[in-house]
Amino acid sequence: MYSDVKATRLTASGAVFAGPARVKKICYLAGAVAGTITVRDGGASGTIVAVIDTPADAAVALDVDMPENGLRCSTNAYVVFDNAVAVTVFYA
Repeated sequence: MYSDVKATRLTASGAVFAGPARVKKICYLAGAVAGTITVRDGGASGTIVAVIDTPADAAVALDVDMPENGLRCSTNAYVVFDNAVAVTVFYA
């Protein structure tokens, strides 16, 4: 399945895209303290689609590829993160 992929960079929790989307990849810059990146469908209090643990390693950039067709967010993709400096979400 081919589609145009877009990206959104966040430096605080927020919406990735204001409509249905499939999260394909997440790249992030870790913070000094371990934390999490939570992908939600439907805003800040929406259904949790995935939780990714982040290491306690300041200024380490890591990425996570999503399997198969990605994480489906039928309403909108929203990312909540703590103890990460920045998160870039690739979606289609």
